[in-house]
Amino acid sequence: MIFLGILWAACLLDQLLGDPRWFPHPVRLIGWFADWSEKNTRKQSRLSERGQGRLTVLLVLLFCGGGCSALLILLACLPDLFFQAGAAFILYTCLAARDLVLHARRVHEALALDLETARQRVAMIVGRDTSKLDQPGVIRACVESVAESMSDGIVAPLFWVVVGAVIALPWGGNLPIICGVTAAMLYKGINTMDSMFGYKNKKYLDFGSCPARLDDLVNFLPARISGLAIVAVSGFWGGSRKNSSRILFRDHKKHTSPNAGWPEAAMAGALGIRLGGVSSYGGTIIHKPEIGDPLQEPKANHILQANALVLSGSLFCLLCFSAVLFISIFSHS
Repeated sequence: MIFLGILWAACLLDQLLGDPRWFPHPVRLIGWFADWSEKNTRKQSRLSERGQGRLTVLLVLLFCGGGCSALLILLACLPDLFFQAGAAFILYTCLAARDLVLHARRVHEALALDLETARQRVAMIVGRDTSKLDQPGVIRACVESVAESMSDGIVAPLFWVVVGAVIALPWGGNLPIICGVTAAMLYKGINTMDSMFGYKNKKYLDFGSCPARLDDLVNFLPARISGLAIVAVSGFWGGSRKNSSRILFRDHKKHTSPNAGWPEAAMAGALGIRLGGVSSYGGTIIHKPEIGDPLQEPKANHILQANALVLSGSLFCLLCFSAVLFISIFSHS
């Protein structure tokens, strides 16, 4: 039962603290090590670019898993309260719910000021060119990012911490906590590498194929859980549960990503707007498949509605994961 307390404490810390800029966040440390690994593995001329990418993945995962588990083992030598507080704090750094909705809220606030400010703020959370987006384009970009990031930044870390803990339950002691938190940190390592190397351009098409495919694999179930969670809570925030479900199962395959289409399609259906369409990346025009039906024109309030759906959907997932963990703990007691 202690692990349940750690899980909920980590989520509470995320809501209270978010990601302070002054704090040396582990994701930034992972990013620095991934960059260092890339520079050094690319010097290994005997390896193909795919081989260099695989070696980088191995090094980063050893860094994340080894560093996190070693720190937790050291904390386990301290009194239980210090170990549990440390585990909760490390797990908190794997979550990004507060920052996600905060960035989206800033875009919403900017729309009431001027379009150029909104373009600049949405550029902080999306990869596309935003300099020529009109207001509906800014809103669509923000909503898409919020929906996709629900899986990457909230549901997936929670999913993997529970998976890691449940697998280690038969051995008891502190091992479920160590394995669960380490699993969440390994996920963050994979997700960080995908954001750095998972581009389909000349530089990363081969080098980044391993982290991109690995990221698709570890997000397979969390993305689908996220989409279903949005459907489950959509009726509470003025959305349509029926339409969210219909668009989810009709349009999720239209997305170029095998995973991102699930939460985005569920969100589009819940809000009654159409996502996707024409976007620009590095000056190249990309025609994304359209997801959802244009029952409404995208409005600024849809950003706040998307935030509410993501937070309540994430809470729904947390309750479900907690139930699974409780049943697993009870069955091993």
